[in-house]
Amino acid sequence: MEKKSFHDYINDPKPVLVDFYADWCGPCKVMHPILKELKEQLNDTATILKINIDKNARVAAKYQIQSVPTLILFKNGNPVWRQSGVVPSKQLAQIINQYA
Repeated sequence: MEKKSFHDYINDPKPVLVDFYADWCGPCKVMHPILKELKEQLNDTATILKINIDKNARVAAKYQIQSVPTLILFKNGNPVWRQSGVVPSKQLAQIINQYA
């Protein structure tokens, strides 16, 4: 199976929620179970991607990630929503469903 690039993932017609995080970030660790719960709620209506900013500095720089966690929702390759900090799964589900 061919490995998909970040660009391939975000150009999907279904919403793609990208969690920009770092291993050393406390609030990022809080987001992990929230995103796990969200993935179960969404089934297949959206994709959730986690991008480590320390290992993917070029992508983080392109989207001007200045604090983590930063969540960006992409639809057809375009960022349609963005927020930094911990966001509850219920709020994320509502936002994603607007674009699904």
